[in-house]
Formats: sequence, structure tokens, C-alpha cells
Amino acid sequence: MLALPKPEVILTHESDLDGLLSGLLLRRLAHKLFDQEVRLEAHHYTSWKQRQLRERMAWVSDFAFEPRMDRPDWLVLDHHATDTPAKEARLIHDLGKSASLLCYELCREHDLAKPELDRLVHLSNVVDLYLVEDPDFELACDYGNLVKTYGFWNLHALIEGNPDNLLNHPLLEVMAVKRRVEDPLGFAWSQKNVVDISPTVGFVDTVVGNANSVVHRLLREKATPYAVLVTLFAKSNRTVIASFRSENGEALKVAQQLQGGGHANASGATLPRSVQTVEDGVLWLRQVLSPQAKRGVGLNSLEQAFAALEVKPKAGD
Repeated sequence: MLALPKPEVILTHESDLDGLLSGLLLRRLAHKLFDQEVRLEAHHYTSWKQRQLRERMAWVSDFAFEPRMDRPDWLVLDHHATDTPAKEARLIHDLGKSASLLCYELCREHDLAKPELDRLVHLSNVVDLYLVEDPDFELACDYGNLVKTYGFWNLHALIEGNPDNLLNHPLLEVMAVKRRVEDPLGFAWSQKNVVDISPTVGFVDTVVGNANSVVHRLLREKATPYAVLVTLFAKSNRTVIASFRSENGEALKVAQQLQGGGHANASGATLPRSVQTVEDGVLWLRQVLSPQAKRGVGLNSLEQAFAALEVKPKAGD
């Protein structure tokens, strides 16, 4: 059994169920081993890249292993592609398993397995790896959408930091209804409103439905000519998040151009602070990813830009 360092902090990915569940599992493991409530931090890719790693001992889940994390007494559990070998850190890495499954396997070694967690981790693994052939795929997506819809820390508060409380949560009924009613409507509308970013990247506008489900269906049915599809989400603090999807590994390459990261076919990035609306984001991405197009258009002439792009600014943005 692996002897684990006592962490000063547990660091995890803020954007999805895999990050939430893996962070909570590691926190439970730390409590079992050290009888201590270890502080949990959650980050998007950009804030993670900017965070200074001052702690002497830390546990990290659901972030790609990189040289700055290769430190003695650091434990890293992840499933993203990496070119960095672990020389000092203790790295548990498997491309074929979600971060939550890797964390749970470690929990199992310390007698923390239980049927509720077996089920939750299975669902998290299905949605994070997007295992469409699994019979629980639709239900797993409903669980994943809880974090997308309500946010990491809001959901953390609702379940009181206890992952067991997430199983069969009443909000899943909301997710199921939204999936059945909204997703078909959203797909039909979005299919008609894909905007050119570059020759290989298209922006998918969404008005209703789960954006991930809509985009994956567009890719699966080859309903657009683009290898990579991007959706944009403006948070309440005016930060704009870009989510890239593909089928043949192109998404990660695009996200990395924007200092983002993730999986080969599912990646994300936070856009600069000067970009505060979805419309700003479309224009900025087009200038960065296809700079030869619309060179004379700046962020101060959005009406002109969106007229050229055939995008209509939405009221309230």
C-alpha cells in the first residue's frame, strides 16, 4: 500500500463532476488517514496555470501533470495526456480512467469503498470519458450536468461536501426533463446557427438544451464542416469560458493555443479579461485563430463584426 504524504491542500478541477467527486474523495481519504479536514481548492484551467505552487505537500486531481508539479511529497492523480515523467512526485496516471475512478481506487485501498460511491464513481467515469455505449450514459450525463448547471461550489454546499448526498439527488429530475425537452430543440436551432471562426473551428450558438450534448450530436452526425466546435459561456463575473469539442484529437490543440487544456477531444480555456461577453468572445477567437480574416475589425466595432459574421448580439449581453 502506498504511503501518502499529509497534504496541506487538495487541488482539483472546478468545471465538472469528475473534479468535484475526485476532490471530495481525496478529502475523505485525508480525513481517514490524518484525522484532519484538509482545505479543498478548485480551479479552472486558467486560474490553475496562474496559481503559484508554494505548498510543500499537496494532493492534486484532474489536472494534467506538468513539470512544476513534479515535487517531493506531492501526490497527483490524473488521466490527461502528458509528456512529463514523474521524477519526484507520486503520479497515478491512466488515460483510460477518470480522475474520480483513480481517486476511488486509492480510497478502496484504505477501506473507504461503499455501494453509494461505487455507483457515483461509475457514473462519473462514464460521463467524463463520454462512454456513449454504456447503458447508464444518459443518466451519467444528467449527473455531469448538475455541476455544469449549478456550479461546483453551489453543488458542494447543497450536498454539504458529502459525495454520498449526490446519489439520487432531487435535482436530477430537473436534468432529466431538460434533457428530454430542451436538447432536441437546442440541436435543431444550433444546427442552423453555427458561425465560422476559422476553416477548422466553428462557434456553436446555443439558446436552449445542454451545450455538450448538442455539440456532440453535431459532431457525431457531421452536421457541420468543422473539425472543432466551440461553445462560449459568460459567467456572472463577466469571465468568458470557451469549451472545445472534436472527434479526432483536434480540440486540445486549439485550447492549448489559448493557454487552456483538457482532453484530446474535450478541452477548455478562459478568455482574456477584456473579453466579457459571448459576442466579444466570438470576435476575439476569430482574430486569434484566423488572424488573416477581418484584420481591420476591433472589439470596439462589434456591430460591424457581427454583421460580417452573421451573428446577432443578444439582448442583455
